[in-house]
Amino acid sequence: MTSSYQTPRGPVDSSRIPRFAGPATFARLPRLDEVGGRADVAVVGVPFDSGVSYRPGARFGGNAIREASRLLRPYNPAQDASPFALAQVADAGDIAANPFNINEAVETVEAAADELLGTGARLMTLGGDHTIALPLLRSVAKKHGPVALLHFDAHLDTWDTYFGAEYTHGTPFRRAVEEGILDTSALSHVGTRGPLYGKQDLDDDAKMGFGIVTSADVMRRGVDEVADQLRQRIGSRPLYISIDIDCLDPAFAPGTGTPEAGGMTSRELLEILRGLASCNLVSADVVEVAPAYDHAEITSVAASHTAYELTTIMSRQIAGQFAQQNAEARGDKGENEDGVAK
Repeated sequence: MTSSYQTPRGPVDSSRIPRFAGPATFARLPRLDEVGGRADVAVVGVPFDSGVSYRPGARFGGNAIREASRLLRPYNPAQDASPFALAQVADAGDIAANPFNINEAVETVEAAADELLGTGARLMTLGGDHTIALPLLRSVAKKHGPVALLHFDAHLDTWDTYFGAEYTHGTPFRRAVEEGILDTSALSHVGTRGPLYGKQDLDDDAKMGFGIVTSADVMRRGVDEVADQLRQRIGSRPLYISIDIDCLDPAFAPGTGTPEAGGMTSRELLEILRGLASCNLVSADVVEVAPAYDHAEITSVAASHTAYELTTIMSRQIAGQFAQQNAEARGDKGENEDGVAK
């Protein structure tokens, strides 16, 4: 881990340089090349939306999230952590995928993810449409084996094809199940709602192993109970979290390609994620931000805070692992309740 041999380089000091000035890296963090090409968490954009079935525009999502993230600050009180001091987090720029050839784009994203993961980094990916989740999962599975998946979305994204196309933003998780890269004992959708093509959609989804927590479930049962259920389902498995911003109600995320009424609030999403802090989060993505349909950066702000919470979880775990390694080297294997060495 980068943290093992150097002090992390953090964001630009906003007391010296205004937040609205300078390059819009995620949370005003250094670029990957500015930290020697190695980071514990690499924030990477994928400006690709050729897999959408309705509104286009998510290709501009990553940069919109970066712009909104200018207001993020280095201490996260909700998790009592300073994520950018615990681990080296850096902006790795964008993966340039062919917008005219989906198959080639999928291959490009997978190869680029392989390269970044090969440096030891975990990925915090900013989409882009949900098609990109498949190559990202392929890459993560090469490193960790089949992974548990938490999929926050208004939609199932386990359909077979659109217009005969196998790779679209509505099909990535069916392909992932077919390819054996998901741990089918630990799959969950969260925030689903809205009309379907037919009941067969739910039947097929259940056969793949997915559990479903609808947005109505979140409202009725509350975030603590939902987070506890998800933690129990995931256990200690390596976990990938994929977040389509349309899991939020259009009141909180109007800037997305396929909005559905009756979604979660941004507060509910953030609280559920905070409740997953003890899970073994190996990488994550936030996708489907389409800024052309946004208003006053509502969607981009929600997405930037979502990525911030995910990054904090990963940074805390990286720091905990490093502390545990040091403790074991000293012959002290004691841990506190968070799994961080005393």
